Amino acid sequence: MKISSILEKIDERQLFVPAFQREYVWKKKDAKLLIDSMIKGYPTGTILTWDTNQPPELKGDHVYDPLQGAIKILLDGQQRVTTLYMLIRGELPPYYTLEEITEDTRGLHINVETREIEYHQKRMETDPRWLNVTDIFSREKRSRDVVRDLEAAGREVSREDENKIDDTFSAIQSILDRDFPEQNIPIKASLREAIDIFYIVNAGGVALTDAELALAQISGYWPQAREAFKKKLDTLKNDGFVFKLDFIVYALLAILHQSGSDMRKLHSEENNDAIRKVWKELDGKVLDYVANLLRGHAFVDHTLEINSIYAVIPIVAYCHRMNCNLSHNDIQKVVKWFYYSQVRRRYVSQLPQKLDHDLKIAASSPTPFDRLLDVIREDRGGNIAISPDEFVGSAVQHPLFGLLRWHLKSRGAKCLTTGVSIHQPMGEKYKLEYDHIFAFANLKAAGYGQENRLRYQLAQELTNRAILTQIANRTKGAKETEGYLSGVAQNQPNALGLQLIPQDRELWQIENYELFLKTRRKLLADSLNAWLEGLAETKAVAEKVSLEDMIAEGENEEVEFKQTLRWDVKQGTVNKELEGVVMKTIAAFANAHGGTLFMGVADNGEIAGLDNDYKSLNGGNRDKFELHLKTLIINTFGEAFAATKVKLSFPEIQEKEICRVEILPANRPTYIKLADKGGAAQDRFYVRNGNSSREMTGDQVVTYMKDRFV
Repeated sequence: MKISSILEKIDERQLFVPAFQREYVWKKKDAKLLIDSMIKGYPTGTILTWDTNQPPELKGDHVYDPLQGAIKILLDGQQRVTTLYMLIRGELPPYYTLEEITEDTRGLHINVETREIEYHQKRMETDPRWLNVTDIFSREKRSRDVVRDLEAAGREVSREDENKIDDTFSAIQSILDRDFPEQNIPIKASLREAIDIFYIVNAGGVALTDAELALAQISGYWPQAREAFKKKLDTLKNDGFVFKLDFIVYALLAILHQSGSDMRKLHSEENNDAIRKVWKELDGKVLDYVANLLRGHAFVDHTLEINSIYAVIPIVAYCHRMNCNLSHNDIQKVVKWFYYSQVRRRYVSQLPQKLDHDLKIAASSPTPFDRLLDVIREDRGGNIAISPDEFVGSAVQHPLFGLLRWHLKSRGAKCLTTGVSIHQPMGEKYKLEYDHIFAFANLKAAGYGQENRLRYQLAQELTNRAILTQIANRTKGAKETEGYLSGVAQNQPNALGLQLIPQDRELWQIENYELFLKTRRKLLADSLNAWLEGLAETKAVAEKVSLEDMIAEGENEEVEFKQTLRWDVKQGTVNKELEGVVMKTIAAFANAHGGTLFMGVADNGEIAGLDNDYKSLNGGNRDKFELHLKTLIINTFGEAFAATKVKLSFPEIQEKEICRVEILPANRPTYIKLADKGGAAQDRFYVRNGNSSREMTGDQVVTYMKDRFV
């Protein structure tokens, strides 16, 4: 179908976009690429349409009249068609309002001589060669107009230049005559059949997520679903809780099927009645109850404070299960787990699988949040307490800062200068910001600038942050710390203590900055641990996560298997290169978010045991193996790392002994020396990526370190 015909059919109310389609999500860069490709004559894909006289709910305000007869529904190609409509017509298509699009892609300009394509820049205003593509499509501007304007500006335009400009105009206007090959679903197809085809078309690419495809299916048998969900999300947004439509899909899947992975379970129309029933409960009670629980008991004022929003899904499922009738102790257990799920990054990887696991517990366990806390505890080798060392080099992006913010709110902390409570501040002027206690300008002058990476990390450490209101932060400036904190102590006597800032005045001297950090790290860790432990008594339950279950789940971002430490199974001899691979894995876990390495377990999860490794150590046993491994770790990473970041144990599974190595996240970058091809030892940097350990080099390392350690 010609592009000009597509646009005409939209204008004439003959071509529509169904409500179950995702919103317009293209960015300006996508629009640039599309026009550039079309000017060059590149293929730009097909469109999928469906002729029907029984259409589903449509986007926009048009109400279908059966007297119209059959109309076309655009199932695939909406993003491209919408983009072209906006660029060619200079208007939004009738099925969208400005509030419904993520980015307005109108106003694209082209240099008609060079064919450079950009959105408006100041330099274009004095250069006649730059035109809005909409003016070219509408023939508001013609090539002779550009030539005349160039000559008026004093430029001599050659015949070659004129031809270039003419060719550009022709190339753009010819886009209207380009074809989008049309694949058409005939009128005899039902709504369900059309949706199934839509799913098949989209399932092969990356156009839609599993949750979006599930929502499309739900909208097929419940056309009003999307609008009902959006209406509720708008209400929650007004209260600071911002969720996307996929959050609702996850909540429905969690409640109906105790799953976070298999979205296909929502595709069948058999879900229709159940989904409507659950949604009525979510809309009428559960979502508001959860929002109030988080705001009132967890001190969460806005979802921007949450680093993993999907931790809310098990809470929603449990509150639905309990009909929003939780005791105070139940609520405290929920909050306690929520905090640990955030600071221990429960859902930063393997989200669907972890939700599968956790939702089954939330649906069936008599004490689900005791059990779920055990899961986090088990992942960390039994210890979830916060150590002062975790603060070293950790910036405000670290989940520790989010936890600290909630803790300070719970303590009734105040802005250091205005005295305004940091819990639910009043208006824009009193919006919360985080500020250096020791001003960075002063620290930079004292040698903590970017020229020294490690000292710069200390300057930016979250331990050197206080929470202020915007109005206070704007007036503070680079005050000398001792004078600044002395003033706070005088004007707001309890403000420093409430924000856990050391009150020993000697620590306020810049020469004692690192001692200040050390002192406050301990203050913060001790206070956070006492607070978290005191939230509710959570008893360890009998159904501990078994190692068999952990291994059965396979390798992932936090779990790795090695069949041996040093024995080459294929060669039948010792291969010390395998020891280097194990050290790489330990470094990768330490540089990421920690993890567990199992030795004596094959890649497929089969329990192999360590007998061959034991025999390779002069007929040794577990003790010799353990000593050998510890020595390797010490020689590779140092005594301090081996003592604080690595824990070894030797569980028995299927009557075979394996080695479990638990690695905690490092506080600073962990390098490993490995020989290059020439035999020279070089520092190498590894991180965990999915279920493998990958080396980073050059700018990748710098960027990663800024996000992870700075």
